[in-house]
Amino acid sequence: MRAGAIPGMTLAVTNRERTLKVFAYGLSDVASGTPVTPETVFETGSLGKPLTVIPLLQLREAGELDLTAPVSRYLPWFEVQSSHAPITVHHLLNHTSGLIRGTDVAPHGLYESWALRELRTNCAPGEYFWYSNLGYKTLGFLLERLCGASLPEVIQSRVLEPLAMNRTYPAIRLGMQGKTATGYTSVYDDRPEHRSHPITPAIWAEAATGDGAQASTAGDMAAYLRLLLNRGLGPNGRLISEESFELMSGHGVWTGGDFYGYGLATYDVDGRTYVGHGGGSAGFRAALVVDMLAGLGVVLLVNRWGDTEPLVEVAQEALTAVRHDMARLEMPPLPAGDPTIVKNAADYTGTFRSAGRLIDLEARRRKLVMRYKGKSITLENRAPDSFYVAHQDFEMAWLDFVRQRGRVVEAFYAGEWFTKRTLRRFRYPKAWDAYVGHYRARNPEISNFRIAVRKNTLVLLNPWGNTEPLVPQEAGVFRVGADPRSPETLRFSAIADGQALRVDYSGCPYYRTFAP
Repeated sequence: MRAGAIPGMTLAVTNRERTLKVFAYGLSDVASGTPVTPETVFETGSLGKPLTVIPLLQLREAGELDLTAPVSRYLPWFEVQSSHAPITVHHLLNHTSGLIRGTDVAPHGLYESWALRELRTNCAPGEYFWYSNLGYKTLGFLLERLCGASLPEVIQSRVLEPLAMNRTYPAIRLGMQGKTATGYTSVYDDRPEHRSHPITPAIWAEAATGDGAQASTAGDMAAYLRLLLNRGLGPNGRLISEESFELMSGHGVWTGGDFYGYGLATYDVDGRTYVGHGGGSAGFRAALVVDMLAGLGVVLLVNRWGDTEPLVEVAQEALTAVRHDMARLEMPPLPAGDPTIVKNAADYTGTFRSAGRLIDLEARRRKLVMRYKGKSITLENRAPDSFYVAHQDFEMAWLDFVRQRGRVVEAFYAGEWFTKRTLRRFRYPKAWDAYVGHYRARNPEISNFRIAVRKNTLVLLNPWGNTEPLVPQEAGVFRVGADPRSPETLRFSAIADGQALRVDYSGCPYYRTFAP
């Protein structure tokens, strides 16, 4: 909580039979000083994806849904520009449809799903894992069509009531404000987060879509974990069959870090199988991890927007600690958790020059220190070869290092190139100068981003820190990412006085802003 400047957190531990403990820490509302309690409600984000999956698998078991059928069989309006085989329900469930992530361009996802007809996929369904919230929104609309009821009504009757999850809201409504913890985010949405940044209440957005739009307590989520631990068996009978549970949690498609089934990720460590997922919405993050062998599960809910993956790791550590304690084993050591510890700090040492300034880097006791403008600044590791620099001249992006044959030879801050070698100019299309800049939209998922040129490559700078190359497709149109299967695109337009005023990011319009 200290490292992430998280106001409040709740954590529940359960076995297959009952909740063992619910912990509560910090504040649910900072302004009033209201503490988090075991009954505090948090938004759960993508932890709700299995709540969409379970009713779909129930329909499959009843013979009312064919997972191998094209989505258009059930949603006749569903259409995508593609030269490949049709997208099936199965492809949406395991994120191999080739669809975009989704942009929350509209208040409700139905338009987003319909507007897929205006976009093109770059690979055959089943070929490439690309996490798509929009795919799960589409599954929610499919479920509504088959059940003849709204998605919140379906989730309530088919999942929440059988599990006695009485403190769980099946959708996020305006009338819930004041009944949940207050969600927080950094006051700066245009740069990588840091624990020193002030926080502010996040926007409140209604949601009732299949990608995860619920709010719950840690205790209620423990009942959800017990359904997973018991492989689909609820307190009053089966919600789904063993076969269906295996579809959810089995070793489905490889993501590059784990396996994804239907709404759940699965990974093996030291002979143990773990099932887990992270989630997030404006102002909230959540994570769950289940140890199938030990029969234990942990869920974490926090009221601060931030990176999901470290929260999953925290849930994993909590679960490991509980397991060791119950078995009366020696407690495992806590992970380092200090972002200033850099095991290979010596790799980055030396003097790097750009066209306008230089930076000196040295290793000091497993830390990487930058000497800049008479100050010594300790860098914080954020990703392999990427660091946060706590100085106003470097706070808008990570400092990214580049290796050649294993050796660090250059670095980038936004579009600024630093090198240990001789500086030189690089040629790129003159038209790209019009695209460089800062763009904004009223999008709760990705509110803004920057475009820069790195040597001879146009890049997208995400506000949370990482960078993606832009690959030219046609005049003014770029694929986001080096992988040719990526479905995400940028389309620049409205050129005035040598500047693009508008850019369409996979269907969502952004507009140039005055801020640098």
